[in-house]
Amino acid sequence: MAFAPLPAAAQLAFAPAIGDHGVLQRDKPIIVEGAAPPGTRLTVTLGDTIAQARAGKDGRWRATFPAMKAGGPYLLRAATPNAAVAATNVMVGDVWLCSGQSNMELPVRRALDFDNQMNSAADPMLRLLTVPKATATRPQRVFAEPAGWQASTRDTAPEFSAACWYMARELRKAEPTVAIGLIDATWGGTAIRAWLDPVATRAIYGADEAALLETYDRDPLVANTQFAPRWIEWWRTQETVEPWRTPDAVTWSPVPGIGPWDTIGEAPLRGLTGWVWFRRTVTLTAEQARGGATVSLGIIDDGDQAFVNGQPVGNSFGWSNPRDYKVPGSYWKAGANEIVVAVWNSYGTGGFMGPAERLKLTLSDGSTIPLGDQWRYWISAAKGTPPRPPWDMIAGLGLIGNAMVAPLGGIGLRGVAWYQGESDAGQTGYDVRLRGLIDGYRRQSGDPALPVLVVGLAGYGAPGAIPVESGWGRLRDEQRRAVAATPGTALVSAIDLGSRTDIHPGDKNELGKRLARAALGKPGPQAVSARRDGTDVVISFRGVEGALTSWSGAPIGFELCAQSCRFAAARIEGGSVRVLGDGQAVTRVRYAWADMPVVNLYDAANMTPTSFELAVD
Repeated sequence: MAFAPLPAAAQLAFAPAIGDHGVLQRDKPIIVEGAAPPGTRLTVTLGDTIAQARAGKDGRWRATFPAMKAGGPYLLRAATPNAAVAATNVMVGDVWLCSGQSNMELPVRRALDFDNQMNSAADPMLRLLTVPKATATRPQRVFAEPAGWQASTRDTAPEFSAACWYMARELRKAEPTVAIGLIDATWGGTAIRAWLDPVATRAIYGADEAALLETYDRDPLVANTQFAPRWIEWWRTQETVEPWRTPDAVTWSPVPGIGPWDTIGEAPLRGLTGWVWFRRTVTLTAEQARGGATVSLGIIDDGDQAFVNGQPVGNSFGWSNPRDYKVPGSYWKAGANEIVVAVWNSYGTGGFMGPAERLKLTLSDGSTIPLGDQWRYWISAAKGTPPRPPWDMIAGLGLIGNAMVAPLGGIGLRGVAWYQGESDAGQTGYDVRLRGLIDGYRRQSGDPALPVLVVGLAGYGAPGAIPVESGWGRLRDEQRRAVAATPGTALVSAIDLGSRTDIHPGDKNELGKRLARAALGKPGPQAVSARRDGTDVVISFRGVEGALTSWSGAPIGFELCAQSCRFAAARIEGGSVRVLGDGQAVTRVRYAWADMPVVNLYDAANMTPTSFELAVD
């Protein structure tokens, strides 16, 4: 793994996940890492235990202590002949990494029963670390901003991941003498591929995509030029007109102001999702054109593809990253120049976020030409989703993992809790990506059996009255398949905790309880096989506590399928479910196959299976 280099004069320091009030993993060798001037010899002490280390040519050092039982607090100290650094009040206990998109990010203050839970939020044995949001084209050694461990209190808990915090609360009850450290590395709206490590990225997406990302790291314009034909080919499947080549081929309207579409007062744009093209003409002298310029468009929501005089200069996606595209002199000309930008809004508001002052052209001599007015727009009928470049902020190839997980280094973990998938729904191959993610966690931690808990997506949307194809149902089943094929993992169903109208359901307390049970080896019912028994199909489950039950008579949500699927009656038989045959052909069976299924199947511990599809043997 090629890490971004440290500064040449790196000072003595611990790795970013090690510090005051931190937690180190018990019952396995304790890895302590940090930075120091190359070649420096260090003595590292944890309580009364001593280890030696030496900084390599890259300025990194690693000390390894023997496995220890839970305990503390300890003083952790690293010293050279000339300097020392220490971390105080360090505990040895269990460390959990909680990661994913918005449902893992959702903070305690937005979860149900927040006020009551804060009465007991103070727990000096529960430590919290929130990783700053950032992206990077290469794995980083340090966080983008300083971050430190804090004990759980009424002040610190409200902003922390609710699912993670509630899980830890339950685990603390199970072993009250063991400290727990929680690492919150989350980012709403992100795709799983943004969290992959470089090995998984290359294995899944290929050497060409990895090389394109490496090119972007060196020269964004060259990378954009290489990517643009893919975008243009896609656009031609949407529209026959090409505004970047022939801008006068469409009818443009004046933009009334720079700002989100919902605020600039233009009715055709208000509430629009889809594609809007923007055009701005700028006049340059021959000298100004020769020197090149940087086009600054401010923040755009969501995605954009920018052109100058018909040449692609930039492609980005994200609602918080400014667009600054450096354009060489060969792209400009004396006289009128056309800046044309395709803007895609997939949800909520869209467009140039403003303010107008952020839109400008910065010339080679440092002078600027304002671009905050005189824009024109054209609304396209295109509705499709464009190809996303590997440097995309929230779906780029490993960009978030590089900046938010890689800096954790080889810190020991008890396990990982992963809740993500909403952004990948409707795309095939999630099981492959999930297995790549799990492999990456295990590579980085040096633990090939590192436990990983995967949350099956909660229900969302309108319940259906007939069998349907469901992107969310398919993704849940791919989550199930990945877990079934990967020892040491567990699937935790949240399918019944969803909300028809809210993609962020608030019952993270119950989800935390289920995660804690899975962490203790009790993940709940998992469908494993379906076999014929006469005209019926019998589905076997593992992980059932007690017997299966349904809260309203017979279990619902089962479908028998051949060329098509139809609902079928079913009954519980201990830890199995018999789906009653209807005299028609059946080759497979499905359960809870909808974005927002209605389910009533549980075991004695209130755990429920997630969506699944099984071939009938």
